[in-house]
Amino acid sequence: MLRTTTRAESGLREVTDAQKSDTLFVRSVEKAMSVLAAFHHADGPLSLGEIAQRTGTDRSAAQRMVHTLRTLGYIERDPQGNGFLPGIRILDHTLDALRLNPLVRFATPVLLELRKSVRERVDLSLFDDLRVLYALRLQTKRENFYATLVGHSVPTFCSSGGWAIMSKLPDEQVRDILERSDRAPFTPHTMTDIDEILQNVEETREKGYSLVLGQILSGEIVAGFPVLNAQGEPVGAIHIAGSMSEWSSDDYINHVVPLGLEAARAISYY
Repeated sequence: MLRTTTRAESGLREVTDAQKSDTLFVRSVEKAMSVLAAFHHADGPLSLGEIAQRTGTDRSAAQRMVHTLRTLGYIERDPQGNGFLPGIRILDHTLDALRLNPLVRFATPVLLELRKSVRERVDLSLFDDLRVLYALRLQTKRENFYATLVGHSVPTFCSSGGWAIMSKLPDEQVRDILERSDRAPFTPHTMTDIDEILQNVEETREKGYSLVLGQILSGEIVAGFPVLNAQGEPVGAIHIAGSMSEWSSDDYINHVVPLGLEAARAISYY
């Protein structure tokens, strides 16, 4: 079955029993964060019972956590009275994460100029193991609501940024990422075969950029460019997304690739 979700899961977020038994690990903080994480795949307000089920706690414990988080402004009642929603104070932390991230701060003016030049959507994603997480989304003429939001993520195995990032990783690490990914398709064109993906990662390594056609959204053409830190490790990627109804592959490459490579070089080794 094809997927339409725009939130992928990272493979590095499972806390082990050994980590939980550490004397420095605070279980109450874990529980509070699990309540906030319960909304990750919600399509609307959650009832107290749904929050308890998603967090694996009993209703009484969930009620205490929700009450505390409501008091602090991190959860609020749905105006229609249908349950609970994340509160606006969470946005304070989103702002902090973006404004204090050195790559986001350094990349923003470069990507604003890139968007003016290519006149297509420009995104900056951050590498998070099995997924890439959008930290900047600079829109153009045709976008839907979800394409405007930071925080959305897509799997590393089938995204332009993911291929660009994997092209800068050792082969054994790339294979490990692919084997741990669920590799469920988003469109009929999504590559799910490991050997086929590895071949495209190798081509990306040789060219210095990736090009994906309809991997996550049908009819979308996206070029990806790896972004490296001071140690030469891939930490993110630039994505430039256009429509296959407006561009041939060759024309798109000629239009965006030189500018994308230049931008990636400008913000790498920050």
